[in-house]
Amino acid sequence: MEPAAVPPAPTTGKPLLDVCQGQILSRPPIWLMRQAGRYLPEYRAIRAKAPSFLDFCYDPAAASEATLQPIRRFGFDAAILFSDILVIPDALGQKVRFEQGEGPRLDPIETIEDFLKLREEIDLAVVAPVFETVERVAGVLPKSVALIGFCGAPWTVASYMIAGRGTPDQAPARLFAYRERALFQRLIDRLVSASIDYLCRQFEAGVELVQIFDSWAGVLPQSEYEAWCLAPIRAIVAGVRQRRPNAVIIGFPRGIGTRLNDFAVETGVDVLGLDSSAELAFAARLDPDLVLQGNLDPLALLAGGAALEKGVASILGELRGRPFIFNLGHGILPATPIAHVERLLTLVRG
Repeated sequence: MEPAAVPPAPTTGKPLLDVCQGQILSRPPIWLMRQAGRYLPEYRAIRAKAPSFLDFCYDPAAASEATLQPIRRFGFDAAILFSDILVIPDALGQKVRFEQGEGPRLDPIETIEDFLKLREEIDLAVVAPVFETVERVAGVLPKSVALIGFCGAPWTVASYMIAGRGTPDQAPARLFAYRERALFQRLIDRLVSASIDYLCRQFEAGVELVQIFDSWAGVLPQSEYEAWCLAPIRAIVAGVRQRRPNAVIIGFPRGIGTRLNDFAVETGVDVLGLDSSAELAFAARLDPDLVLQGNLDPLALLAGGAALEKGVASILGELRGRPFIFNLGHGILPATPIAHVERLLTLVRG
C-alpha cells in the first residue's frame, strides 16, 4: 500500500508569511529595505511638503502614503512601515532633529546627568502617529501583502544617542561602553524595555511581523558583541513573545560574518536577514529550516545590467530549496533607476 499523501501545509494567503512559517516557495517573496524612499518621484513629491523628516514620520496621512507607494508601483509581497529608528529616543525625551543634507542630530548623552534626563519608560503618546499609520495601511493593503513593522536594535540606537549623530565607526558609543559600562548597560536596558513596548503596540495596531535592525553590529569585537548585540536582541525577542507568543520577528545584524548562525540561535528570531557582505555559500550551509532573507548588493541594483543579473542568479541559485525571502543586503540607494527595480522583480519572479 502506498503511503498517504502528505497534505500541503496551510497557507496564510500571504507568500511572505508562508515562508516565515517555513514553507519553501518556487518563487521567493520579495520586498526591499527602504523601498519607500527618494528613488521614487511620488515619494519626493510628498516629502517636499513636510517641514522636516521627523514631521513626515509623525504625519499618518503622509507616512501611510509613503508606505503604500512601492506596493502600488511594484506589487512587493510586503509593505514596511515608513518611520525611523530614532523615534524611540525621541519618545524617551531625547531631542531628535534632522538637518537637511546632514542626517539626524540628537543632544548627545555624555554624562549620568544627560542619561537621567531620559524618561524611564517610552511615552507611547509621542509615537501614537506611528500606530495610526499602521492602522491606516493595514486597512487598505491588498490581502496578499504582509505589513512589516520595525525598530532599531538597542546597540545601533544607542550609538546615535551617545554620539548625537551618525558616525563611521561608532567610536563614541564604543568608548562610552568601555569607560562607563554600568551607565551604558542602563541605557541599553532602557532601550530594550522601550523597544518591547513599541513593537508590541505596532502588533496591536496591525503589523504582522517586525524587523529589528542592528545596522552596526559588525563593528563590535566578540565580548562587546555578546553584551550589546546578542543579549539585548534576545531580551527584546523574549519580551515581545511573552506578550505575543506567535510574533514573527526578523533579525538584521549587519556585518557579523560567520557569527550568523549563533545570532539566530541565541536570539530566537524567526528570520535571519543577510547583509551584502554575507557569504552565500556559508549561508546556504546554515540550518535548512532557518528562514533567510537577503542579500543583493544595493550597488548591483543601482548598476543594473550584468551586475544585477549575476547577483540575482547567484542568490537564487545558492538559496534555492530552503525558506527564503529576497531582499537587498541594505537599503535601496536614492539614485536607483525605477527600471532596475522592475527588472529585479522580473528576475526574481520569473
